[in-house]
This record gives sequence, C-alpha cells and structure tokens, in this order.
Amino acid sequence: MADFDDSVWQRKGATLSDKTVRKEYGLTQDEIVEAIRDGQLQYRENSIHGNPFLRLLRYEIEALIEKKHGGDYLQDRQTETELTAVNRELKKLKKQISVLEGRKSKLLTDLEKQE
Repeated sequence: MADFDDSVWQRKGATLSDKTVRKEYGLTQDEIVEAIRDGQLQYRENSIHGNPFLRLLRYEIEALIEKKHGGDYLQDRQTETELTAVNRELKKLKKQISVLEGRKSKLLTDLEKQE
C-alpha cells in the first residue's frame, strides 16, 4: 500500500496546494485543516523558495467538496475555473494579435516606402 500512496503523490496533476484549493474550490483554510484533523484529507508539507504550503490529493478534495456541497457545486466550480483560464488565455492572445498587427502595419509601411 505504501507504493500506491507514494505513486499517487508523484502523479502529475494528482496534488494541489492548499492555496489552489482555496482559490479553485472555494474551501477556507479552516475547512481544510478541519478535514485533515477529521482524517478526510491526507497532506504533505512542502515549500517553494522558503514559503511553506500543504500538498493535498485532488481526488480527496473533490470527494470532500462533493460530500459537503454536492456534485453540481463541484462541476460548477470546475467550469468556472476553466472559464477563467480560457478568458485569461484569450486576453493574452488578443494582446499578441495586437502586437503582431502593429508589426505587420510597420512592415507594410516600410515596404511601401521602398517602392
């Protein structure tokens, strides 16, 4: 069983930080700590650049959310998170298009001057 536990923690996308859980799933830090104390969530302590955070298992978070708020809530939160990511990417792409259109315009102007 220990090998399974370790492999789950290593799998890409299987863990989330407590900050991500708060942001994407709407749980508070108190709710996370309470679920850990109740044995509903496993965690591992980690840090990046000296800043500590908790790593939590995605499937346990989703089970907790579903139990607490129902499956529709979980689906709604995931949809909102994906929509936010899509909007962020669209904004980035629009900015890139604007920069490229400006560059294109300058190149066409330079070509016209040469003729």
